[in-house]
Amino acid sequence: MPARRRSRIYWRNRGGGRRAYADFRDFADVGGGREALIAPGESSATTDPDIAERILADRVSELERRRRNRALLGIERQASLQDFASYHLVEKAKTGRVTAAWLEQTEHQLRVAVAFFGAERDVASISAQDVQQYVGHLRASKGRHGRPLLDSTVRHYLNSLSNLYRRAVQDGLITVNPVSALMEKPAGKPREARWLDVPTCTLVLEAARRYRPQANAPLFLHELLTTLALTGGRWSEVKGLTRQDVSFRRELVTFRPNRWRGLKTESSHRSVPLWPQLASILRPYVLGSGLAQDSLLFPSNRGPGTRMLDKINKSLDGVGKLADMAPGELRTRIFRHTYCAARLQTVERVQLQDGSVELVPMDPFAVGRELGHGGGALVNRIYGHTGRARHRSLVVEYRLEQHREELAGRLAAIEGAA
Repeated sequence: MPARRRSRIYWRNRGGGRRAYADFRDFADVGGGREALIAPGESSATTDPDIAERILADRVSELERRRRNRALLGIERQASLQDFASYHLVEKAKTGRVTAAWLEQTEHQLRVAVAFFGAERDVASISAQDVQQYVGHLRASKGRHGRPLLDSTVRHYLNSLSNLYRRAVQDGLITVNPVSALMEKPAGKPREARWLDVPTCTLVLEAARRYRPQANAPLFLHELLTTLALTGGRWSEVKGLTRQDVSFRRELVTFRPNRWRGLKTESSHRSVPLWPQLASILRPYVLGSGLAQDSLLFPSNRGPGTRMLDKINKSLDGVGKLADMAPGELRTRIFRHTYCAARLQTVERVQLQDGSVELVPMDPFAVGRELGHGGGALVNRIYGHTGRARHRSLVVEYRLEQHREELAGRLAAIEGAA
């Protein structure tokens, strides 16, 4: 009768309890040794015998796979999660197609994954089951405000990990993306984004004009918010505008890459109309500031002309308070949705074959292009808000004289508080 194989698992007294270790020295040719049996998401060896057995079985399978790869292919491709994540971020940066903010956010999200799976964990050893455990870990985690992460946020973390694994497939480290292999992935509940109707946006811009900023706040807050509301640009795009991006002669505002920031997608390189209201506000600001052609239109006062603005949430809360809005209600993205809603209500002149001119509603596809999308799909699905006041105009504008009667009471409150 053959002798019974001695168990690989042995126990050590560590941290006030017995913790599991295993001997993989017979796999030394593929990296095996004496190792702590650590469960995903933990920092020390497990104390549970059943969990120790499962970790042992997974590790043996991994080492056997490595040995088979070496025997069949004559080579073994292996990379630690931490090293491959760093390599992945460097390669993404080289493309020039991602922003610094995207890289920073993705680096944070991958750092969370590395902490959960382990820095030295082989990229190829992470399975769909491991990713499912990671989802549970994220759902139990808390964000910056001490609240559990939303499913939409968890999905962002998964997307970053999935993008890393797409590179691993491309580089031949694995054949199946374990994130894509999940049957069900968390997803946020669709909801209409916040936006302002034209009268309310008019009120907010008037509040910004009257607002007296605190120390270190931008002095051009009215010009900045009007640019956001009359171009539909993303915050990263507008704060990176240069003097030469605004053409009073051609009546255009152009969003293009520069030395301060790139653009989100290829379709983000675009020109939008310089509407009369925005031109009248920016002309004295630009001509009176003495800005050079290649300098930032809205530079940070922490590095005049050389540094982009940081977040302006405190100033937005100050403006929002004047306009009787709750803290956190007014944010830069709201102006992008507001512009889209207002732009969809405009009309354009179309010359017919008989020479006559007809006014037709604005095409959602064209609005999508102005927003930096490839077409009108997102406009119809997400951005296409309509307000209680259905107006038609040839231009986008938020003129106080057009809404003074409707806003009379709220304007009086702003004038008294400012």
